[in-house]
Amino acid sequence: MPFYVLQVASHGDILKAFVVIPTYNEKDNVRSLTTAVLSQHPDLQIFFVDDNSPDGTGLIIDDIVAGNDRVHVLHRTGKLGLGSAYREGFKAVLEMGADYILEMDADFSHDPETLPFFLSAIEENDLVIGSRYLNGVSVVNWPIRRLILSYFASAYTRWVTGLQVRDCTSGFKCFRRSTIEAIDLTRVTSDGYSFQIEMNYRCMEKGFRISEIPIIFIDRHAGSSKMSSTIVREAVLMVWKLRMNSIILRFLGK
Repeated sequence: MPFYVLQVASHGDILKAFVVIPTYNEKDNVRSLTTAVLSQHPDLQIFFVDDNSPDGTGLIIDDIVAGNDRVHVLHRTGKLGLGSAYREGFKAVLEMGADYILEMDADFSHDPETLPFFLSAIEENDLVIGSRYLNGVSVVNWPIRRLILSYFASAYTRWVTGLQVRDCTSGFKCFRRSTIEAIDLTRVTSDGYSFQIEMNYRCMEKGFRISEIPIIFIDRHAGSSKMSSTIVREAVLMVWKLRMNSIILRFLGK
């Protein structure tokens, strides 16, 4: 699969693209994932955010970092949540000079070979989302209950918020630097799937160009799912919070 080289038209400088990957108990995946991601292009970099994984994932990442200057890691004190992992990861790679920031899961449910397509599409967009529901349903190995929950979560989100995105909870994305900088990450307080919804909504509020590309989502290779009833409840409530805040701000003329 060809990689689309990102260049500044006026200077020809290759831009920096970082893939932010939160980890918790992913010892069976991180080495092979690192190889797969970095093989897409010699200038692509990885930033792991590990939440003190009990299975030793952090130690394995440290070993990878020691032998590869394209891999970086932030160690946190415990399981602090997906949303906060991305927020801290985004801030860190911005300080490292990232031009494009991608996010993906550590379990191979997101295919690293799709990364070039994100990097091509972001050239004309501010946010690119990998969609499981753009061309029908592109999900492999999910139980029907999980699939129905995910599919109707996006429909519910569109209905409440007006967000014109087919896959509102996808965690496979690419942002421009300017997009992240324009969003006050301190205002983004949600976690889990609701973090993905809130980031999409903040982009819509700013009038950013949002595009979706089709992906095939394959259920995790190893480890266990991080899905919980708490995550689902937070997402259900978050969409109403976003909608009501938007109405109040419009009423106040802000």
